[in-house]
Amino acid sequence: MSDEWKSSSSSGEDAKSWKLLEKALLSSVQEQRRSRRWGIFFKLLTFIYLFGALALVLPVLDLKKASTTEAHTALIEIRGMIADREEASADKVVGSLRAAFEDTNTKGVILRINSPGGSPVQSGYIYDEIRRLRGEYPQTKVYAVISDLGASGAYYIASAADEIYADKASLVGSIGVTAASFGFVETMQKLGVERRVYTSGEHKAFLDPFQPQKEEETRFWKGVLDTTHRQFIESVKQGRGERLKADEHPELFSGLVWSGEQALQLGLVDALGSASYVAREVIGQKEMVDFTQRDTPFDRFAKRLGTSVADRIALWMGFQGPTLR
Repeated sequence: MSDEWKSSSSSGEDAKSWKLLEKALLSSVQEQRRSRRWGIFFKLLTFIYLFGALALVLPVLDLKKASTTEAHTALIEIRGMIADREEASADKVVGSLRAAFEDTNTKGVILRINSPGGSPVQSGYIYDEIRRLRGEYPQTKVYAVISDLGASGAYYIASAADEIYADKASLVGSIGVTAASFGFVETMQKLGVERRVYTSGEHKAFLDPFQPQKEEETRFWKGVLDTTHRQFIESVKQGRGERLKADEHPELFSGLVWSGEQALQLGLVDALGSASYVAREVIGQKEMVDFTQRDTPFDRFAKRLGTSVADRIALWMGFQGPTLR
């Protein structure tokens, strides 16, 4: 009896010991989990803080970079697609232009262009602002320098400058308008899928790629593109004046693109040369100061996450209106 009681008592103590050990282990694991969560939280908080501080500091550094007490040539980059919320948006380029012209040490402005074009609206805004600033600051000349590509909306902008330069192998021109989409009507029929669209206007869905084209709507859309093309041509003629050999070469406005050497013969550009050449030999100030407004780190981060994917798809599908490219 005594041995059984001792055995029972020993088993009970062992069970209690195991429970205490189990509780201690669980408590340790929970503590580690809490510590890990707090560690992740504080690391994330530190990352956000540093990222925010960087976003605040970099624009200030850019401003310091763009400020100088010595005579200089102001440089403004126009790269990539000309569109809202892009690097070459009207807001950024116009802001850069104003800062460059307002700087009393700016002796000339160079627009270094490498772009296939883009929105006629954004291009028009920039064109108009260049012309306005040229009138307000007649002593400060604007020179467009085309590197690899200055086509369509990019050439629209360049034509507002006092002079245009390019490399002999640059691609210049493409004075035309495009609006591209796709037609999926037969594909829908083969798949047995029915398209249902409800609108309050007879032609509200005329750009819908899942419905058959109507001749009347096609004529209307062609008219919109022709009007935009006419506006483009008039602006280029106004900017280039008699230098543009349009009477002898009506194909200038057909959407074709030429090399820099050919463009010189057609009056699309004034001379061959790089940005550094223009700064040194034409403006007479080889020191160039970059006034280009660039995306903040937050903007770049957002784009990498794909926030502009919907806009890209809409542009690709032809739902954002005419495009100069």
